[in-house]
Parts: sequence; structure tokens; C-alpha cells
Amino acid sequence: MIDHLRIATRKSPLALWQAHYIKQRLEALWPNLTIDLLPLVTTGDKFLKDKLQAIGGKGLFVKELEEALLDKRADLAVHSMKDVPAALPRGLELVSFCTRDNPLDAFITLNPTTLTTLPHASVIGTSSLRRQSQLLAKRPDLIIRPLRGNIHTRLQKLKDGFYDAIVLAAAGLERMQLKALPYVLLEPDIMLPACGQGILGIECRADDTQLHHLLEPLNDPLTAVCLEVERTINASLGGNCHTPIAIYCAPQEEMLTVTARILSADGCTIIEDTQTGSKTTSALLARRCAQALIDKGVFSLLSPTV
Repeated sequence: MIDHLRIATRKSPLALWQAHYIKQRLEALWPNLTIDLLPLVTTGDKFLKDKLQAIGGKGLFVKELEEALLDKRADLAVHSMKDVPAALPRGLELVSFCTRDNPLDAFITLNPTTLTTLPHASVIGTSSLRRQSQLLAKRPDLIIRPLRGNIHTRLQKLKDGFYDAIVLAAAGLERMQLKALPYVLLEPDIMLPACGQGILGIECRADDTQLHHLLEPLNDPLTAVCLEVERTINASLGGNCHTPIAIYCAPQEEMLTVTARILSADGCTIIEDTQTGSKTTSALLARRCAQALIDKGVFSLLSPTV
């Protein structure tokens, strides 16, 4: 019988909030559990001056956490699913996904404005190729400059005048209850979210069946189905942080609608597909969308030269 758990987490304020959230939910479900956090600095956190594409991609935000699971320093790890690569290390498994929070991106400025009304040649802060390409698709005059660091660091750089606006995931702002600066939500037709955006996932060792049982009540089946559709499409296209890929699966009663959008880095070329299908045939839905994108020539945008 499990009576003690160790949760691996990044050290950023948002990551710690997310780990504490899972800790509190587990303690409410299983009062006899003692739970400790194991805060770790990931490679992605160490090299904040480098572009993610240059140092290995989003997987660098989970690598150290997964190593802690494999060498049994931790029992589970809490992830923002948009940071988790399509392929997991052997011996690890994603077992539970919390109900999806706001999946949209937030457009944040010092003074109330929108992407449409922002002055010509304004400077936007983001290090996400997905965000960059979609911003440029709507506003090719914008100047995109890199922006990395935790939420508070990014907001402070906006306040210090380095940028006219920045783009962050709305879920992070809402979890941290950061409402000091005005922002507007970017709807999917303007800024389609990243695969897994707004979803907290829990990873643990694949053979730890007792722990799987404890984590099962945290899983939201509808979120899990939508995420599987998104991750299947992403994996089919070889998606990573080197390519501007946006994928979002939205539930509508008994149906799912998934949209995938792949762009050139400058936003000039866009390949997109939308498919709708039943929740009971979600795997087929994902395959249809991926194949439609392939038929439209998506790999021409996913080549290393783009």
C-alpha cells in the first residue's frame, strides 16, 4: 500500500503551483498519503538566453523530471502537456489528465488594445514559432523578438518597455491569478493553440500499477480523448518546437472537432485542415486529419529548411 509520494516538478512559480494543485487533490482523495515535492531545474530553465530550437526543444522542460522518475527519486511528475514531446522514454507513461483549463493564448499590452489596432511595426515578445508565424500571418508588419523566462519575468519585461505586447498561455495567467495588465484572448481563427495547451498531465513509471490506481480519479476522460487526438496528429507530422504546428480538438456534445494549422515561419504559407467526428471514433478522426494535411503537402513546410 502506497503511503508516501514524491512529485517531480520544475521550480518556476507556475510549475510549483501546478504541482501543489495535484498534491492537494491527491491529499483530498487519499487522506493517508504523505506527499512531498521534488523541485528540479530543467535544461530548458537553465539556458534562458537561447532559443529552444537551438538547445534541443520543448523536451528540455521535462527531461530532468523524467530522469527523476526513472531513477526512482520521484514517483510522479506534473507537466504542462504542451511541453511534453510525442515520444516518451521507455518505462514511463502518461496516466492522468486534469480537466482542460483555458486553451487560448492571451495578447497582453500595457494599454488596452488588440492585435488589429496595435500600431504599425510594434514589437511583440514570444519565442514560440507557432505564435510568431500566426502573428505574422495576420500582421506581417510586426517585429517579433525572443522572450523567455517564467511568467513574472516576461510580464516585467513588458512593463520595462522591451516590448509593445507579449503573448502567453491564458491558462498560466488564470492559474496564477495575474490580472494586473490588460489582455485579450486570441480566438482560434487568429491564434490556434498548441497541442495540449491548458492541460495538466501526470507521468509515472509504467509498471507502477498501484500509483495508477491512485491517480485514476484525477483523469478527465473527455480531456484525455481530445489530447490523444491532438498528440496523434502531432506525432504523425513529427511535430516539435522547430516547426510552427498548432492543433486544437474541441468537444461539442458527442462530437469532436479538430483543427490543425501548419505555417511557414514568416506566416506567408498556411496549410490547415478541420475534421469533425464522434468521440467514439477519435482515433479515426486523428488519422483523417493527419492524412488530409499530408495530402495538402504539409511536409513541404515541415522540412528542416523552412
